[in-house]
Amino acid sequence: MEEGQAYIESGILELYVLGELSTQEQYEVEAMAAKYPEVKAEITAIELAMEKYAMHNAIEPSPELESIIFGKIAAVEPKPSTTTIPLHPGGYESKIRTLRIALAACAALLLVAGIALYSAHTELGTAKNQIIALNQEKQRFATTVNYMTETNKELQTIADMPADPDWKTVRLAGTKMDPQAKMTVYWHTSGRHVMLDNSKMSLPKNDEAHQYQLWALVKGKPVDLGVFDVKADSSHILLKMKEIAGADAFAVTLEKRGGSPGPTMDQMIAMGGV
Repeated sequence: MEEGQAYIESGILELYVLGELSTQEQYEVEAMAAKYPEVKAEITAIELAMEKYAMHNAIEPSPELESIIFGKIAAVEPKPSTTTIPLHPGGYESKIRTLRIALAACAALLLVAGIALYSAHTELGTAKNQIIALNQEKQRFATTVNYMTETNKELQTIADMPADPDWKTVRLAGTKMDPQAKMTVYWHTSGRHVMLDNSKMSLPKNDEAHQYQLWALVKGKPVDLGVFDVKADSSHILLKMKEIAGADAFAVTLEKRGGSPGPTMDQMIAMGGV
C-alpha cells in the first residue's frame, strides 16, 4: 500500500496520461497499475479530471479555423449514392458540432498539458540541481569533519606522549645526500608502535618511481619498517609504520617504489639514534 501511494505522489501518473513517458516508463506504470488497484484508480481519476477540465475550458474555434475544418471534412466525406438513405434532418450538423467541440477540447487540453509539463520539467530540473548541490555540500562537510576528527585525535596523541615514558621521540638529521633533511619518529617501546610526524618532516618530494623507506637499526642490522611518500597536502599528521620491539637508531633511504629488501646506503637521506 505504501509503495502504491508513494508511486501516486511521484507525479509520474500525470505524465503517463499526457503521453510524455518513454515506452519503458509506460510499461512500468502499467505494471504498477496491474499490481496496485489504487494506482489504476488514480489513472482513471486523472483522465476524467483532464477531460472535465478540457470540456469546461473549451474554446470556440475562429471562423477561419472552422472553415478549414469543414473543408477537410467535406473533402473526405463520401458522396451519397442513389441508394444511400438520407441522414435525418440535423444529423450532419450534429456530427460537425460534436467534432468541433471535441477539437476545441483537445486544443485546450494540449495547451494546459503543455504548460503543466513545461512547469513540471522546470521545477524537476531545479530540484535535481538543488539535490546535487546539497549532496556535494554534504560530502564536503563530511570530509572536513572526518579530517578534523582525525587531526584532533593525532594531535591529542602527540600531546599525551610526554606523560608516557614509553614514548621515545627520535629526531633524524640529514646526511651528506641532503644536509637540510630532517624528520621526527615517535616510537612506543612497549607497544612497538612507530609513527612519523608529517608536520615535522623536511624531505625532498619523491617522484612516481621512488619512495622513502624507514629502517630500524637493531644491533647493527637494518629492519624494514615500511615505505612512505612525501606529500605537502597529506591528510594525516601521523603516518603509521611497521612495529618494532627494539631499535638503536632509525634511518631513511630513497628506494624504488615498493621498497627494497635492504637499504641503499648511498641513498640514505636522514638518520638519528634513539
